[in-house]
Amino acid sequence: MVGQTDEVPPPTTTPVDAALVACSGGDPATFGPVYDALAPVAYGTSLGVLRDPDHAAEVTQEVMVEVWQTAARFDPARASARTWVATLARRRAVDRVRSEQARRDRDQRDLDSSLGSAPRDVVAEDVERRLEGAAVRRCLDALTPTQREAVVEAYYGGRTYREVADRLGAALPTVKSRIRDGLGRLRDCLGVRRG
Repeated sequence: MVGQTDEVPPPTTTPVDAALVACSGGDPATFGPVYDALAPVAYGTSLGVLRDPDHAAEVTQEVMVEVWQTAARFDPARASARTWVATLARRRAVDRVRSEQARRDRDQRDLDSSLGSAPRDVVAEDVERRLEGAAVRRCLDALTPTQREAVVEAYYGGRTYREVADRLGAALPTVKSRIRDGLGRLRDCLGVRRG
């Protein structure tokens, strides 16, 4: 095959890639379709890291503002718009997790230092912890078997909703409902009032 070159074909761009390139000029009208197409990507990625819908929504908003402000940096030859936004969302979500952990660590250090000098009744604390544990076990036993199994897998097993669904062979919405209903029954059984 004489005369053939080893040219790499240009990357294919999707309509979303083209729309993102088009909005780099700062025209707000061009950003609407980009937001509609990519906000769910940012939300899904954020939710996968944060596991909290409210925090994921906040991160999504931050990411989409960043996408609007830095659209000129997007290079469709390096990655698709979806990949670019998912990367931005993952980084921001991980930063949020780290920030929250650092805040909790500071709060715990402050609490430990303030409690370090306070007298403690170790026996009373141990009895209270055991009574609370017994109450939780009693209330878990009051759940339906499917609710108990889903709650235990999620909260004691440390699994995500999707992992619980996979382990139990149930649909994701079904598992979410079981966990939500089970936690509601636990709250009522334990006498926990909503904030």
